[in-house]
Amino acid sequence: MVKVGILGAAGYTGGELIRLLLNHPYAEIAFANSESNAGNLVSEVHESLVGETDLSFTSELPWEQTDVVFFCFGHGKSETFLREHEIPSHVKIIDLAQDFRIAGNHDFVYGLPETHREQIRQAQHVANPGCFATCIQLGLLPLAKAGLLTHDVSINAITGSTGAGQKPSATTHFSWRDNNFSVYKLFSHQHLHEICQTLNELRPSSAPHMVDTLDEGFSAQGITLDFIPYRGDFTRGIFCTEVVTLDQEADAEQIAALYRGFYQDAAFTHYSEKSINMKQVVNTNKALVHTEVFGRKVVVTSTIDNLLKGAVGQAIENMNLMFALPERAGLTLKASAF
Repeated sequence: MVKVGILGAAGYTGGELIRLLLNHPYAEIAFANSESNAGNLVSEVHESLVGETDLSFTSELPWEQTDVVFFCFGHGKSETFLREHEIPSHVKIIDLAQDFRIAGNHDFVYGLPETHREQIRQAQHVANPGCFATCIQLGLLPLAKAGLLTHDVSINAITGSTGAGQKPSATTHFSWRDNNFSVYKLFSHQHLHEICQTLNELRPSSAPHMVDTLDEGFSAQGITLDFIPYRGDFTRGIFCTEVVTLDQEADAEQIAALYRGFYQDAAFTHYSEKSINMKQVVNTNKALVHTEVFGRKVVVTSTIDNLLKGAVGQAIENMNLMFALPERAGLTLKASAF
């Protein structure tokens, strides 16, 4: 059994991770760390787990009992934690924050299985992708690999309130969010960096370079991703629409075949022949992608659960790869019929 430690275990992602790991056939929880909740039952904070576990939060870090640790911190805290604590070399790390997603002076592998599966299998440290980044990339990867991203891409995506984390804010209160809809981080969402990084890795060398509007000294010398994120009045899920302009008119069946081929071996990402909706994926680790063609325009829709395929479900998928377990282990979740 893989012994799992969880840091930041009291938040949304920590609770979802515990829920999944309690039913994982090849893993067990070694500890769930939360300084502010040390000594409290996990089910007192994550109330959906009442009757499921008698696990308590701890302030201890029993590394000797641990094979892998999940960082469920807020952004910026993972790097600080690693500077202040020495984690034994035998303990693998999966970081759900954005601290190590961009290539640099570290050994973290970007944890998108659809593009980095073999690197993840060999990795000691994995940086789990962001939720918007996962959904958007899954919609664009086949076109990027085929060298078809040659014009600016227009992206609109809506996320549920859990995407903002558990700590209340002015835009997460029920009275503000309910029956409401709003734009935020217009053209400046932090996930643009990792999206462009992956698409540039995948594109043919002759294809135009992708740049994002967060680049220092930004200029439009390349293909831009014009991303407009929205807050929705629902709890969980992401639905994304991407409009791609090609150099010439496209054939709908050829585009569909491109997607089917790209995802034929993916464990959780599926091309749908019919239009998709978010209810098909909520409470699962599944991602669905669909395309429609209008002359030179390809309209791609993609959808995921932001807490699962966009966070802890994908993190467990990465853990399974890192420990040579079946990739779908612990993740055979079914969407509700209603």
